[in-house]
Amino acid sequence: MKKKWIVLAATFMTIVLLTGCGTTTSASVAGQTTASVTSQTLITTQVSTSTTIATANSSTTTKKPKTTAVTTPTISASTFLATDPAQTVGLFLNDPRVYAGYTLLAPKQYTSTYLIDNNGKIVHQWTASKYPPGQSAYLVPNGNLIRACSVKNPDLTTGGGEGGRIEEFDWNDNMVWSLDCSTPQYMQHHDFTVLPNGDILMLVVEKKTYDEAIAAGFDPSKLNGEIKSQGYMVPDSLVEIKPTLPSGGTVVWSWHVWDHLVQDYSSSKANYGVVAAHPELINPNGGGQQIPAFWNHMNSITYNAALDQVMVSVRGNSEIWIIDHSTTTAQAASHTGGVHGKGGDLLYRWGNPAQYGAGTRDDDALFQQHCAMWIDSGLPGAGDLLIFNNGLGRGYTTIDEITPPVDTNGNYTLAAGKAYGPTSLTWTYKANPPTSFFASEISGAQRLPNGDTLICDGIHGIIFEITAAGETVWKYINPVGKTGPLGRDDAIPPDPAKQDSFMNEVFRVVKYGADYPGLAGRTLTPGATIEK
Repeated sequence: MKKKWIVLAATFMTIVLLTGCGTTTSASVAGQTTASVTSQTLITTQVSTSTTIATANSSTTTKKPKTTAVTTPTISASTFLATDPAQTVGLFLNDPRVYAGYTLLAPKQYTSTYLIDNNGKIVHQWTASKYPPGQSAYLVPNGNLIRACSVKNPDLTTGGGEGGRIEEFDWNDNMVWSLDCSTPQYMQHHDFTVLPNGDILMLVVEKKTYDEAIAAGFDPSKLNGEIKSQGYMVPDSLVEIKPTLPSGGTVVWSWHVWDHLVQDYSSSKANYGVVAAHPELINPNGGGQQIPAFWNHMNSITYNAALDQVMVSVRGNSEIWIIDHSTTTAQAASHTGGVHGKGGDLLYRWGNPAQYGAGTRDDDALFQQHCAMWIDSGLPGAGDLLIFNNGLGRGYTTIDEITPPVDTNGNYTLAAGKAYGPTSLTWTYKANPPTSFFASEISGAQRLPNGDTLICDGIHGIIFEITAAGETVWKYINPVGKTGPLGRDDAIPPDPAKQDSFMNEVFRVVKYGADYPGLAGRTLTPGATIEK
């Protein structure tokens, strides 16, 4: 029987490290030795801790909050803790319990991509691209780097998530493949995923005119003024490309949100119907708010090979959607076909049941989230969904894990007239006080093999790793801005285009274990830190 792990009663430990003038502290973690640090000051840092309660999986869960009083925390002799109050970037904490691996870092404002160890040392970097990321970057099993690029498109915008190009580089920084996907009519944006067969499945916006929006049943009173003034909006689609070396590729599958609408505003339209009777369809007028040109605002895409399903994070709806990938393109545009017989209609959705008439705003569970991911097989929580719940509108961020109501065949349970479950979280991370952790945009989270969770507070460039109990065991602040690496003690410039964002922002990071196939046989000798 699967257990539900719930992090409750979050508290904070205050770690105090006092070292005398000239005292040197060093550490060794999983074969990685930190640089020596000389400290002359009293340093206080906060590390989040929690009480974990395990309960059997059942329809109801009894939560028993418990407060843990900590007065004299124990610090391992091999823990690295930054002790210079002037330091602004780089490594701040490296506890021996951290997962031994390498973090792929693609600073949002810069063109270089770095692979760093747990000591914040560069073990590899790629510098050949001419573009900042747009927005994701990954290592593939052969060791190549594949990254989206932010290409300015004067005809389309995606709210800061612009992409438009994907590039692949080998370990020696040679470009081996590229794809341009930016025209006046469509553009790749935010995220993509590499499928097991090597195909690239990506998020793509496509232009629809104001008249097309009205014909599709959008309520003109709910359309943001920019849609009428510029004459178009940009709903989302998913496009699968089979790469052709050294550039380009062939579209082998696609799915379009425009094909799966239901609305109760205009009875003269073909997609008129009862919204609550069709949870598998998307209401263009749902949510009760003004509709922006970048309507859906998808920001992550991931693939489950065992189920042959695709999950997308739909920030504009505060929902996650799961779609059948076993369909043909023709079936994906319809309501029949594929393994589940539903064509391209939604198999599952979660986060905002008011969008399909099954709840109210009081039932909101997601708040303009990012980075919805299946937890991989073999990891703690395997099969669950992990979501970076930004919290826009409520003022604080959480990392939420849910167990979807799915059977082994990939069928999702939905009771008639009800919202999709679950109604409670399997695990969550929340700071104490909650408002002390608020990343309103971008950002991500990743479950690691040792049960830790790697968290990227994107707008502040802060990356930290927590245990299942919520204790921070690693903290690093991105030291790269628009003009390149900062000095260790430099002030981090604010992003002039976004409130409470900084130029060291990071869309997302990914950590790879030392046993990752793409790192086999590679030279991973630690070099210098990124910061100057």
